[in-house]
Amino acid sequence: MDSAKVQQILEETLSLQEVHVKGEGSHYEVVAVDACFDGMSRVKKQQLIYAPLMEFIQRNDIHAVSIKAFTPEEWARDKKLMSL
Repeated sequence: MDSAKVQQILEETLSLQEVHVKGEGSHYEVVAVDACFDGMSRVKKQQLIYAPLMEFIQRNDIHAVSIKAFTPEEWARDKKLMSL
């Protein structure tokens, strides 16, 4: 399984504004951006992202997923900070 497949799964199952996946082997980093994350706890955000990937985690196609979930406002602020 590659990062493009993980991204495709997330895009097809979740209606998120943006999804970025990088990684290799069975370890992936997911950055998800959507207004639905506003007011959600970190755990709820992670559960939302994990849900469509559980089948692949159970089959060991995916071993580890690092998740960062942002509202559009948080993402805009973080992108500015990263470009400094």
